[in-house]
Amino acid sequence: LGWKFYDADDYHPLENKKKMAEGIPLNDEDRIPWLCALHDILRRDDASRQDAILACSALKKMYRRVLISGASAIESNHTEQPVENSALKILFVHLDGPMDFIAGRLEKRRGHFMPPELLKSQFDTLEPPSAPENFITVSLEKSLPEIVLEIESAILQG
Repeated sequence: LGWKFYDADDYHPLENKKKMAEGIPLNDEDRIPWLCALHDILRRDDASRQDAILACSALKKMYRRVLISGASAIESNHTEQPVENSALKILFVHLDGPMDFIAGRLEKRRGHFMPPELLKSQFDTLEPPSAPENFITVSLEKSLPEIVLEIESAILQG
């Protein structure tokens, strides 16, 4: 697509990486500043009319609101609607699959600070997207080309 790509893991502060490496799940206080920083990156690209893709485990509805609206999503304590003055138009892609399938992939991953043992905590935290969020759900059990085609189709359909 010619879009910028960001891996949210590259933007975790050292304290978050250390915590995860020690097998300690992140909490809201750990994640919110990180998500706000990611919102700022996306907002900067949006202001320069640069489309972007962000790979991010935005597990909770509140986290996705922060990506859309930044810190104002927390300050205003909105439950559903983004704060319009800083809201970004984001299509969330919920990559869905059974825990054992994802665990198998994590076991093969090398050199990452998050150990596979934290997967259960991520499933425990997960609030799958739902209306009125702008999202699609894609099965991780499909082939990579099928996953990419499904995401590209959703993006191109607007």
